[in-house]
Amino acid sequence: MSQTVLGSITLGYEVLWNQQRAICGFRLQAEAINRQDVDACHLLDALDALWPDSAPLLLLSIRSTHLFEDVLEHATAQSPWIEVLERHVSNADTVQKIQAAHARGVRLIWRGEMGRGPALYAKGWFHKTLRSLTPHEALAALRVSLRQFPAIQFGGSSVLESPVLANQMYEGLASQALVEHALDQQGVWAVVGWPTEEVLYAYRLRQIQPSQHMLLALMQAIDDDESLDQIEHRLGDEPLLTYRFLRFVNSASLSLGHPVSSVRHGLMDLGYIKLRMWLEEQLELAFTDRNLEPIRQQMVIRARIMEQITDAGIEDDLRRELFLCGVFSQLDLVLGESLGRALHRLPLPGRVASAILAKTGPYAPWLEVAAALESSSNRLIKNVCKAHQIPLDAVNRALLRTLSSTKSAFTQSPFTR
Repeated sequence: MSQTVLGSITLGYEVLWNQQRAICGFRLQAEAINRQDVDACHLLDALDALWPDSAPLLLLSIRSTHLFEDVLEHATAQSPWIEVLERHVSNADTVQKIQAAHARGVRLIWRGEMGRGPALYAKGWFHKTLRSLTPHEALAALRVSLRQFPAIQFGGSSVLESPVLANQMYEGLASQALVEHALDQQGVWAVVGWPTEEVLYAYRLRQIQPSQHMLLALMQAIDDDESLDQIEHRLGDEPLLTYRFLRFVNSASLSLGHPVSSVRHGLMDLGYIKLRMWLEEQLELAFTDRNLEPIRQQMVIRARIMEQITDAGIEDDLRRELFLCGVFSQLDLVLGESLGRALHRLPLPGRVASAILAKTGPYAPWLEVAAALESSSNRLIKNVCKAHQIPLDAVNRALLRTLSSTKSAFTQSPFTR
């Protein structure tokens, strides 16, 4: 039944980021293809089977009204958190289901229009709220953030307070200053999405470097004599470092005598001792800017989805190519130069380069699907899968496997917080 359910819905995702700029959960956007094909009990069972207790928190944003009400009626305290829209509270039948779900211990998250919160009579039904700021509220928050105080006195009794509320969730914070104000000054629980363009704009005149804590973790892994698979996985978690590593093992100064097109082969050729020496050199210029972490992690999630989305019988070498295809598809974000110029410096397999640069070849469909899953458009996801004849069931399972295995900022069960 789980296969039928996952083949009858589209799933997209957004990341929930906490104050440490770590993943504290995922907002999963679900929409039924056909109303009659989706059973809420089977959907909840499928999620339970594919989402272990060690996985990050899961917030369900269900866009099909019938499926939303069905899930609301059958969810338990162990189910994912469920997003409830402001309009749902205006329907008497739905309100009864909301109250019953709350009584069963289901974690409900209110979401409304800009600048709005739940009505006083309904506040007690919701574990948290997912809010967005009006332009006026955003301006007020920025004024407070610039002064580094939660409240500012202006000529007597007039006080400017931040409209951003502690311990809630916020979406649509389009600037780095707003995100920093929300997370660092106001103590919000999480923000949905990340102002990637503005964060990167601050680096337009200087080169982004690999993450210091990722480098230190990799060096510690070498000291702990972790397996080749583990070292390869850790290196892949830092896209910029992965790119520099492949450039290094193909450099004339190293003189390996043959082109190296994969991280695996590069590690085998280089060895742990030389690898650690090279990492120490990279550490001298490493970055500690936490605001770059979400950008790095988003790049890796796309690549991990591409690893999972293909045929289960695919060879390991091809999986590694798919990972490189995914992780290098956004390399221009952190390099500050065009993809064509960056990738032509590496002896990448033709299938990887053609998918990224020309949107052609056998890997191009998988890359387009992985990118579509990051959007907020269930229609786009459905159309891309249909155009490339990729089963929704396979895509949804790959997405859930990838997200559920992503490191979380928490260790306890995601459905019982």
